[in-house]
Amino acid sequence: MATRTAIINVMAKACYKASRNLLRDFGEVEQLQTSRKGPENFVKTADEKSKRKLLDELCFARPDYGIIVKGGGLTKSNDPKNRIWIVDSLNGSKNFSHGIPHWAVSIALEEDQQIVASVIYDATRDELFWSEKGLGAYLNDTRLRVSERRHLSTCFLSVDHIYDSRSSGIPEKLLCTVNSTRNFGSEALDLAYVAAGRIDASLQSDARLWEIAAGILMVREAGGYVTDSSGKPKISKDSAIISANTHIHHELLKILRL
Repeated sequence: MATRTAIINVMAKACYKASRNLLRDFGEVEQLQTSRKGPENFVKTADEKSKRKLLDELCFARPDYGIIVKGGGLTKSNDPKNRIWIVDSLNGSKNFSHGIPHWAVSIALEEDQQIVASVIYDATRDELFWSEKGLGAYLNDTRLRVSERRHLSTCFLSVDHIYDSRSSGIPEKLLCTVNSTRNFGSEALDLAYVAAGRIDASLQSDARLWEIAAGILMVREAGGYVTDSSGKPKISKDSAIISANTHIHHELLKILRL
């Protein structure tokens, strides 16, 4: 059984508390679909409530840490190691607003500009994905490993709505080579699913830092690769990323560079 460290417990507790309100609000979204105003303002309010709860919990537990939050807010760190929380209070808000149970709360911890711990919580399934640098990646208490598939023809890929053949993204050759592609609508869960081996790879065109920070560490701790579209492991802000096992990642890069 995996033993969660104190910092993972802090992050998990914050996710659990924020998700209680989100789950209650999510239960009301379906009724709002038929109203004139629709669910958009309601979802924004739910997101803000989640953000406040997360920040309250994290600031109480570690008051010296800085914070980068969804929407671009930044609080500087007073910690000697420059520790910073990177928080997405509702990743997959479009799914949430349409009553689709595929969204998550995501927290990463950066230390001296490296992600050292992360948590992604899927409240609708009560699945806590977590990882810590050098200690592996886990789903609840089960160790995670990326898939072992070696051929794109057998692979299931997640591809975001921009990274497609009609815009700047995927060559026709790739679409014809892979087994199947999907757009699931949650960048954080895409990466968690790559870490868990549920999907073989994820291509994201312009993900924001708070959307992917937790998942990057998770994939790497599960034995996978995450790079930008040129193969560089250092991910810059708002860059395209490729995550997969080592074999598939290499094949994807070859095709995307053509």
